Amino acid sequence: MTYQECLDYLYQQLPMFHRIGNAAFKKSLDNILALCGALGQPQQQFKTVHVAGTNGKGSSSHMLAAVLQQAGYKTGLYTSPHLKSFTERVRVNGVEVPQAYLIDFVAEHKPLFARIQPSFFEMTVALAFRYFADQQVDVAVIEVGLGGRLDSTNIITPEVSLITNIGLDHQALLGDTLPAIAAEKAGIIKPGIPAVISTKHAETEAVFRAKAAEVAASLYFATDQFRVEPLEVDLNRQLFQVYRNGALYLAGLELDLTGIYQQYNLPGVLQTLAILQEQREFSIPEQAIRQGLAATKTLTGLKGRWQVLHQKPLTICDTGHNEDGIRQVLTQLAMLQPRQVHFVFGAVNDKDVTTILQLLPKNYIYYFCQAQIPRALPIAELIAKAAAAGLQGQRYATVAEAIAAARRNAAPDEVIFIGGSTFVVAEIEEL
Repeated sequence: MTYQECLDYLYQQLPMFHRIGNAAFKKSLDNILALCGALGQPQQQFKTVHVAGTNGKGSSSHMLAAVLQQAGYKTGLYTSPHLKSFTERVRVNGVEVPQAYLIDFVAEHKPLFARIQPSFFEMTVALAFRYFADQQVDVAVIEVGLGGRLDSTNIITPEVSLITNIGLDHQALLGDTLPAIAAEKAGIIKPGIPAVISTKHAETEAVFRAKAAEVAASLYFATDQFRVEPLEVDLNRQLFQVYRNGALYLAGLELDLTGIYQQYNLPGVLQTLAILQEQREFSIPEQAIRQGLAATKTLTGLKGRWQVLHQKPLTICDTGHNEDGIRQVLTQLAMLQPRQVHFVFGAVNDKDVTTILQLLPKNYIYYFCQAQIPRALPIAELIAKAAAAGLQGQRYATVAEAIAAARRNAAPDEVIFIGGSTFVVAEIEEL
């Protein structure tokens, strides 16, 4: 197979959540267990850190991987979805899995896929585990795809589990209340394995405490120990003063991830690193923490998180796509005090887009578009919902056309923002 033929097979033959939505989600771990059994249980051949959450799990996973790399460990990183290339999902020390490895893996195991009939995600997880084992990584940071309890990644026994911020997303699969969603995320908490919760929330605290007690796992609410105080933020970096148990711990800590929402991810990342530091197998000096967090994008290749694409007009994209994520985006846009915001917006058809549209400022200029995936919300429906929310804007058949129109219209001192869906961001040419 060529690389494109391999991708065509994966995208067309295997049920893929990002193409067909909820129908691709398997509410069972049977397939991934069968796949990994046939592959020699690769997930048991290296240490892991498991990361779940509604918002922040991708950023947190990349930050953890960057620090572990800087500490000298050969580090695997599994994340999803990808923005541009499938190989973004599987990296070792920031380097994507080679296309040739993917081709060989798929070609060799087609009979196995025909017998087990895995989803796209199940196959991808098995590939990642096998690749990390073949590469003999010291540790791999594994990001949950959806939920936790029934996610295909949930067959690992990690050194520590991290659950980032909980919000409403994928309600049709995970539940329509925060406690219900938290219960699905809490499914990654394993017997006797330390678990970290990034932020303490009144509605979900009891859920995590109950699960940890049930499986005799040590539970850490990161904000009980770590306090993060923002110092300054610009388009290239942000600085924090970090306190641990009330005492100054990391003065002037620099992040190259400039979304203000990272202040909610940072305590969980630091608590997770602290737990790894306490284990004799890991040595993570302060210098590695500082260098890793200051160069996360460079070390791991992370894209699409409050990423600046152009300066004049200032053009920014962000993959935030649910209510909590959009609120953070709007807060940071307001901090820029722009004369005008030109918002390129698209959504998928299985999200509660009405709630999000009601959050959006009516004085923005909107460029409504439809990403080139079957799950995209049809442009006619998006326009109707936007009008009902009191938003005015033009419609465009593609993301590229919407961006081009925004660039024609925006003055040099105005702001263009591109978002609303990961798949809108994925179609930005510069990425």
